[in-house]
Amino acid sequence: MIIRKANKGDLESIMKMYKSCVKGMIKNGIDQWDDTYPNEKIINEDLSTGTYYVAETDGTIIGGINIDQNQDDTYLPLEWKDKSNAFLVVHRLGVKEEFWNKNIGKDLMLFTESLVIKKGLESIRLDTYSGNLKAMQFYIRLGYTEIGTINLKIHKNKYHCFEKIIH
Repeated sequence: MIIRKANKGDLESIMKMYKSCVKGMIKNGIDQWDDTYPNEKIINEDLSTGTYYVAETDGTIIGGINIDQNQDDTYLPLEWKDKSNAFLVVHRLGVKEEFWNKNIGKDLMLFTESLVIKKGLESIRLDTYSGNLKAMQFYIRLGYTEIGTINLKIHKNKYHCFEKIIH
């Protein structure tokens, strides 16, 4: 498996990966995502800014992640441990359902940690849906600390914000 920066030509394969991921989430009672999110418009924006990365095996995209420094305004009132504002934010981490439990998500998160080090930053921030207990447990296992909760989307439960200090 390799992790590389995605390009515009990857859009169709990325959307297939998300479709598989969403299908698996819904099958497991997780209503975090649906057929409206993540969508092509958002992924196209990620590709245009050059902040989207894919996990690929044998030429097939099996996972993806957007890594940038853009946090939602709802993050601002939270008491983050990293006061330097030298952080990366993880968005839309997804793995094709048939590759769940094969460390693809972990590898993408470790890749994110390496980007923090490479860029001389301090930490990683992210949020995940309260209805996605597997994701919350995943981030805790990787050493993330829960910072607080936010209301990110209308008609959805709260999202839990996590942080990991790298330096």
